[in-house]
Amino acid sequence: MADIEPGVALGNEIALRAIALLGRPYRYGAAGPHAFDCSGLVRFVHNELGIEVPRTAAEQFRAAKPVKMGELTPGDLLFFKIGGARVSHVAIYAGEGRFVHAPQTGRSVELRTLDDIFYRPRLAGIGRLF
Repeated sequence: MADIEPGVALGNEIALRAIALLGRPYRYGAAGPHAFDCSGLVRFVHNELGIEVPRTAAEQFRAAKPVKMGELTPGDLLFFKIGGARVSHVAIYAGEGRFVHAPQTGRSVELRTLDDIFYRPRLAGIGRLF
């Protein structure tokens, strides 16, 4: 792993690296560094820090250690069920009620808030891979 202490410092580094990618285009199946899909963004940021991460949002959900909403810290992952019964979208919590994600074709990596009217009701779980 990089020369970053585990825990809060590592989570903050994950969040900062995700924020640095704001504006990069969404492309299905892309895992950086010039374009991303949601799970590719998560994988890219974690891999930069030496953390092995599965490829898909569903696999990342299964691999993550569950986190309660009250224990949410920067770098944690937010998992969503978009239009189905299984986890199909993932984002990186950036702190202060915001998350970074690669939403869909035609949009870029962006910041959203946890109280977003589209994403909030679709939140399926929170997890940590560090």
